[in-house]
Amino acid sequence: MKNKFDPRHLKRIKNVQALFAWGCGGVESKTEEFDEIVKFVPEIDNIIQENAPKWPIDKINKIDLSVLRYTFWELFYLKKNPPKVVIDEAIEIAKEYGTESSSSFVNGVIGSAIKKSNLDVKQESEKEDEPQL
Repeated sequence: MKNKFDPRHLKRIKNVQALFAWGCGGVESKTEEFDEIVKFVPEIDNIIQENAPKWPIDKINKIDLSVLRYTFWELFYLKKNPPKVVIDEAIEIAKEYGTESSSSFVNGVIGSAIKKSNLDVKQESEKEDEPQL
């Protein structure tokens, strides 16, 4: 994350907020990607369960769950941005909106999923870091 006002960062926050509202039983503001993300929630929840087996989905903090759902959608389904950037953003959003332990929990679940998926986190694409002209 370059700064809190980066449009990509703000877009991720909006998506997490929409998933949070949806997870609590309502959707106040849908984002452009919302319907696409929700379509994959059952598969994403399986990924979360496999990587946080001691935490049933309904017991995971709703913000943490929303961050994880969005992050896994971006990592495994959208596949547009470098994994390192997506992971760093997830941890930052968890720190900003979650509890004191959210960033550690989110980082652990993502780390476990990355190891199992063999996703190359070290690949660096300049796309995400290029200044937009």
